[in-house]
Amino acid sequence: MEVEQDVAPHSTETRSFQAEVKQLLHLMVHSLYSNREIFLRELISNAADACDKLRFEALDQPALLEGEGEFKIRIAYDKDAGTLTVSDNGVGMSRDEAAENLGTIAKSGTREFFSRLTGDKQKDANLIGQFGVGFYSGFIVADKISVLTRRAGLPAGAGVKWQSDGSGEYTLEQIDRPGRGTDVVLHLREEAKDLLAGWQLRNLIRKYSDHIVQPIVMKKEEWKEDQQVMTDEDETVNQASALWARPKSEVTEDQYKSFYKHVGHDYDEPLAWVHAKVEGRQEYTQLLYLPSHAPFDLWERTPRHGVKLYVRRVFIMDDAEKLMPLYLRFVRGVVDSNDLPLNVSRELLQESKDIDAIRAGCTKKVLGLLEDLAENEAEKYAKFWGEFGRVLKEGVGEDSANRERIAKLLRFASTHAESDAQTATLADYVGRMKEGQDKIYYVTAESFAAAKNSPHLEVFRKKGVEVLLMSDRVDEWVVGHLTEFDGKQLVSVAKGGLDLGKLEDEAEKQEHQREEEQFKDVTERIKSALGERVKEVRVTHRLTDSPACVVADEYDMGGNLARMLKAAGQNVPVSKPILEINPRHPVVLRLRDEKSGAEGGHFDDWAAVLLDQAMLAEGGMPEDPAGFVRRMNQLFLAMGGEASRIILPN
Repeated sequence: MEVEQDVAPHSTETRSFQAEVKQLLHLMVHSLYSNREIFLRELISNAADACDKLRFEALDQPALLEGEGEFKIRIAYDKDAGTLTVSDNGVGMSRDEAAENLGTIAKSGTREFFSRLTGDKQKDANLIGQFGVGFYSGFIVADKISVLTRRAGLPAGAGVKWQSDGSGEYTLEQIDRPGRGTDVVLHLREEAKDLLAGWQLRNLIRKYSDHIVQPIVMKKEEWKEDQQVMTDEDETVNQASALWARPKSEVTEDQYKSFYKHVGHDYDEPLAWVHAKVEGRQEYTQLLYLPSHAPFDLWERTPRHGVKLYVRRVFIMDDAEKLMPLYLRFVRGVVDSNDLPLNVSRELLQESKDIDAIRAGCTKKVLGLLEDLAENEAEKYAKFWGEFGRVLKEGVGEDSANRERIAKLLRFASTHAESDAQTATLADYVGRMKEGQDKIYYVTAESFAAAKNSPHLEVFRKKGVEVLLMSDRVDEWVVGHLTEFDGKQLVSVAKGGLDLGKLEDEAEKQEHQREEEQFKDVTERIKSALGERVKEVRVTHRLTDSPACVVADEYDMGGNLARMLKAAGQNVPVSKPILEINPRHPVVLRLRDEKSGAEGGHFDDWAAVLLDQAMLAEGGMPEDPAGFVRRMNQLFLAMGGEASRIILPN
C-alpha cells in the first residue's frame, strides 16, 4: 500500500495502480464483457455494505448519521452524458481510504486470485466478488469511472474525487461534498450504452439485487408525447426487506440463489441451503448456504465471507466467527437474533451464552442439511465432499458433541474399490465386515498410491478383509480422535502387533508359533546388528510378498504422522520402529540358514538393507541413504545376478 502524501487542499494528485490492479483491469476490459451484468450487482452490494457499516458505527456514534437516519441506494442514468451512477448514503471514504480501497487489492489472496484465472470467461467471472474486487467490474462497461465520496463524520470540505480510465493511473482530488456517502459514476463505453434504459436497469436490479435490505430507488418514468421521461418522484425498485425474515413460502428458489450470490460474494449458485426460524429461549432466524465450490482461502481458517450477524435486522458484523465452528467455515449466510443487544461486539460474542446456543443450533442445522444430502441426493453430497470433505474431517477432533454425526458423514477410499474415490462410509465398511471380524482396519500414508501399495495390507488382501486407505493430511487427526464407530474399534494395520482375532483359525496360530520359534535366533541376530536403530525385531504374519516391514508400537506415534510433523518444523518425540520379518521370504530364509555370518560376513549389511527397504516401502527414508546404496552395491557384487532375485520382493 502507498503512503499517503501531504497535499494542498483541493489539489489533484496522480498515482499509479498496484501492479495486480493493472492485471485485473486488463482482465475486466478484454475478457469479461460477455458477463457484463455482474458490474451492477457488485456495485449495489458495495453500496449496501457501506450502509450496513455506517448503521453499525452509528450505534455508538449517532452523530455520524448527520441527522439522516434513512439509508438508501440510488440508481440514475443520463443518456446525453452517457453515464450511469450508483449512489449510497453509507459510511463513505476518506482520502486515505479511497487510495487504499480503490488503488490497491489489499488482500492476502491476490496472488492466488491470478493463479486461478483460466481464460474461461464464466469461470473467471466467478472470482470477481470472491476476491473482494467487485468495484473494478465497473470497467467491463465503462471507459472511465469517477467516485465522489465523503467519510461520515468528516467536514463537507473533506470530500474526495477518485477518477481513472483504467489505463494504469488514477487521480485523487479534494472536493466539497455536503452529504456523506459515495457516488460511483460510470462513463459507459459506446457498446454499453444500451444499458441507459429505465426498464433494463429495473430488470437487472430485480434479478440480482431484489434481496438488498436498503431501498434501491430510481426516478419514476412516464410517457409524454410518445417518449418516456423521468419525473421528480422516486420509486423503490427492489422489495427492500430482509429476505431471511420472510416466510419460506414467500421466497422463490431464484431469490434464495440471488441472495446467496450477494451474501457469499460468489458468482455460482449455492449447492444447498437451509432457512429456519428458531423460537423458544432464544429467538433467531438462520439462512445458511453450502457453496458449490471451495473458496480460495479455505485453508486459511480465517475466512472473509462467512456468516453475517444481524440483530433485529440491523447489520452488526461480517464473519461472526463465533456463530459457526471452524470446520464449517465454508458455510455462508445470515443469522438474525431478537435477543442480542444492538451494541454487541466481538468481545461480547466470546462470552455470550446466547451466542453459544445459536452456534450449537446453526451447527446442527448444517449437519442436518448434510445428512439429508448424503441420504437423498448422493450426487450433490459427492460434489460437496470433493470440495469440502477434508475440512469437515476437522470436526471429528474439534466438535466432540457432534463427533458421532460427523463420523457418519465421512467418506474414505478403501481396498473394497481399489480406487482413489472417497466413497466408503464407516457404516458401509461395518456392513461389509467378514464373519468374525470385530475391528475397522485402516492405513495412513502421504498419498493414495502409498496407502494402496503399503506392504501392511498384504495379509488383509489375502484374507479378503477390507482396509480404509487414508491419505489426506487431516486423516491422522481423524483417527487420533475417532477411536471407534458403531462399537467397532478403529485399528491401524501399521501399529502394534497383528491381532486378527477370529479371522485366523487355530492351525494358522499354531503355524505362527512354530515360525516364531524357528526364527528366534534370526530375530536376535538382526536386533544385535541393528542395535539402537530399532526397538524390537520379530516375526510377522502380516506380510505375504515383502521380506520385512516396520510398524510403530501401539502407543507410539505412527511413521506417517511423525514425517508430517517434522516437515512442519515441529519437534517429534523419538520413537524407534519395530522391524517385522517375513519368515517365508527368500531373503529371510537365507539369513536363517547362515549360521555364522551370511554371505561371507555380510549379515549386518543384509539386516540394514532389510530395515532401509522397509522404511522406503512405508514412505520414509533410510537413516543413511548413501550407506544404503553402498550396502546394496556390495551385496550385488558379492552375490552377482542372484541378488536381484533375493532382494526384490516377489
